[in-house]
Amino acid sequence: MNSSSLIKYAGAAIALAVCSACSGGTAAVPSSGAFAGATVRGAVFPSALTTAARPTTSHRFESAVSNVLAESKSKYYEYIFNAYGTYASIFDYPKSTQEIGQINGLGGQGCTNALYGYGKGIFWNVGGPDQITEFKVPKTPIKTLSVNYSFATSCAMNASGDLAVGIYGLSSGKGGELVVFKNGSGTGKAYETALDEEFFDGYDPKGNLFADGFTGYRSDWALVELPKGSKQAVTITTSNAPVFPGSVQWDGKYLTVFDQLANSTYQYTISGTTATLKHTITYTGMSDCAQTWIAKGLLYCADAGNDSAEVFKYPKGGAPIATFTGDFDEPLGVTAAQK
Repeated sequence: MNSSSLIKYAGAAIALAVCSACSGGTAAVPSSGAFAGATVRGAVFPSALTTAARPTTSHRFESAVSNVLAESKSKYYEYIFNAYGTYASIFDYPKSTQEIGQINGLGGQGCTNALYGYGKGIFWNVGGPDQITEFKVPKTPIKTLSVNYSFATSCAMNASGDLAVGIYGLSSGKGGELVVFKNGSGTGKAYETALDEEFFDGYDPKGNLFADGFTGYRSDWALVELPKGSKQAVTITTSNAPVFPGSVQWDGKYLTVFDQLANSTYQYTISGTTATLKHTITYTGMSDCAQTWIAKGLLYCADAGNDSAEVFKYPKGGAPIATFTGDFDEPLGVTAAQK
């Protein structure tokens, strides 16, 4: 598949990222680790654009909504993570669809201490090699971890509190690896996979870790598994052929994979190294959900293509039942947590 055919929207940042990736070179990354990003069908590349070069409208907007967060009586919060090094937008759906606050300096993907639904008390943001940060709900930073790679992309937590961080791959000089932090702390242990590009990861209730991405730059989609207690990741054969990597998440019954190109969620049962497709859920009204998050009866979409965030019924699918209103800057990630 030609990567140029996947570009849904243009811009200097995207062109810069594509050019850097296609030339085989390495894009510049600010030494702080909080780098800007650009999305090409959900693939977020480092770019030479720094946070300082980005528009400052978010800071003006934040001053207008900061008091709303302080006054919110909601128990539930949703976090939309925008482009790397920008900010996270905070919502309190279903109380409202209006943005109620922001956390500056964040971006990328998020996860929490629940396989699906709302996490309890905390959430994580993966926004770079030195920006793997845990927060207390609604927005208090607790601690930061780091990896010895230039591009950390995804995160997931199991029922025991272990944190898995995915490594994109090509920018690190290695294939897409998975780094597991026992109890969400320490230095982390790296596991190699068959992926050359890792995009999303997620645990099942047995503690098995799954991740999807590509083997070879933009060539073949693949799903891999790091079984609980194993030192070796294995490749999972699927009964269908997803096109572009999307979120990997347990939904309470099935292991799910979101296909960014098809705008669909695939529900699988896993037996050994085979994933059997049981159901396909399709959505309308979304453009490019760079990360999705499944809650009870709902699916949240961080829509980089629409520069928005939507809520869909799950597993019904179809058109969005709500669209978040706020200040967005290439939404890439989403998670949900409660006090």
